[in-house]
Amino acid sequence: MKLLHIDSSVLGPNFVSRQVSAAVVRHLTDTTPGLQVTYRDLAATPLAHLSGAHLAAAQGATPEVSLGADLAAGQTALDDFLAADIVVIGAPMYNFTIPTQLKAWIDRIAVAGKTFKYDASGVQGLAGGKRIVIALSRGNFYGVGAPAAAYEHAETYLRGVFGFIGVTDIEVIVAEGVNLGPDHREKAVTAALQAATDLRAA
Repeated sequence: MKLLHIDSSVLGPNFVSRQVSAAVVRHLTDTTPGLQVTYRDLAATPLAHLSGAHLAAAQGATPEVSLGADLAAGQTALDDFLAADIVVIGAPMYNFTIPTQLKAWIDRIAVAGKTFKYDASGVQGLAGGKRIVIALSRGNFYGVGAPAAAYEHAETYLRGVFGFIGVTDIEVIVAEGVNLGPDHREKAVTAALQAATDLRAA
C-alpha cells in the first residue's frame, strides 16, 4: 500500500498544518505494516503555475526547451498521485483559500483523460478508490455558523475538486482559530493531533 504525503505551508516545519499532516502519516505508518510513503514539500520544491505553453504542450505541441524539467516534475506529481492508495495533504488557509503552491499541484493532477473525463452523461471521475486525509489549519473560525463562514474557500474547494475527480473517501481534520492567541492555538492543535491518532488504520 502506498501513501503520498503533501505539505504546502510556506512557514516551516512547526506550522500547524505540517504538524498535523505529519501526525496523520505517523499514525497510518504505525498502524499499517509495510506502508510505503512518498513525501513532497510543495513550498520547498514548487511546481510552476500553468501557462499557455503548458497547455499547448498538453495538446501535443512541441514544448519549449525551458519547460522540460517542469513538465517532467508535473508528470511525476500525476504519477505519484495515481499510484497512491492514500493521500495526506497539509493545507493551511491563506487569504480564505489554499496556498498557491497547492493549487499548482492540483492543476497537475486534475487532468482530463487521467483523473476525470467528459462523456454524454457529464463528468466522470477516474481517481476513485483513494482515501484522502486533509490536515487543514485556519487562523480564524470559519465553521458552519461562524460569522466568517462565508469566507471559507479551502475545505470546500478541496472537497469539491477531489470529489470531481472521483474520490469519495475524504477526511478533513481542522485546526482553526490558531492566530487568535496562544490559548486558542494550543487547544486547536491538541484537538487536531488527537483527531490524527483517532483515524482508522489504512
